[in-house]
Amino acid sequence: MAKTRGTDEGFDYREIDDVIHGRVRLSVMAYLSGAGVADFTLLRKKVGVTDGNLSVHIRKLEDAGYIRVEKKFLNRRPQTLCHLTRKGRESWIAYIARMEELMRPKAAE
Repeated sequence: MAKTRGTDEGFDYREIDDVIHGRVRLSVMAYLSGAGVADFTLLRKKVGVTDGNLSVHIRKLEDAGYIRVEKKFLNRRPQTLCHLTRKGRESWIAYIARMEELMRPKAAE
């Protein structure tokens, strides 16, 4: 009997991080994994969503502890910066590893 990709082979789809796995959050995490920090306007342009949509997804990432949001003023104008946290980087690396495992060909038995 052929095994399916499940817990018997060490991959359990339930281990995929639901916080990261959404398209917008995945895009934010991918960008921040390289940049480390980005302002809200740049993230909005890179991800291609509305202010409101991005705000909702940033809040979910912040609530999970994956990013830290910093609000400050620059030349008397408000600026919102999103920083990837240590927990966020660790979760991103684990997410990528799980996705690579899912895509790795398995030998037929």
